[in-house]
Amino acid sequence: MLHEAKLASLTDLDSIFKLMQHMQRDEPWTESFDETRVRYNLSELLQNPAYGLIYLVSNANRAIAYLVICFDYSLEYRGKGAWVDELFVEPDDRQRGIGACLLDLAESASREHGAQFLHLEVDHGNRAIELYRRRGFVDHKRYLMTKQLQPQK
Repeated sequence: MLHEAKLASLTDLDSIFKLMQHMQRDEPWTESFDETRVRYNLSELLQNPAYGLIYLVSNANRAIAYLVICFDYSLEYRGKGAWVDELFVEPDDRQRGIGACLLDLAESASREHGAQFLHLEVDHGNRAIELYRRRGFVDHKRYLMTKQLQPQK
């Protein structure tokens, strides 16, 4: 990779958050992007590597890309697993191999942390789908279904 990816720390929170805001313009989340909640959850993730890892790529002290890996546990998938929760490269820095290198990093970091499988979810029609397929990710004949859990009263 032309630019080194570094494991992010709490001091990188503002840089990552800014990139997350840029990603929302490109590919908004299904859930609302609540700044206070996102900053809190980002801080939690940066301080708890058992939850996952964040890598940041910079060029001339300007953050240009980030990768978020989150961990889970599944009987079907042989134990600990990992998810590419977010991968974003600034539009002006795309087509330079940064995304592919971040996928390689996701594989190696997930393997090093004991994950048996690496998953990702991507919107239908996302231009990166072919990159993911070339890197060995396969489509499932399943739906991803989600239910928001409300606190018990």
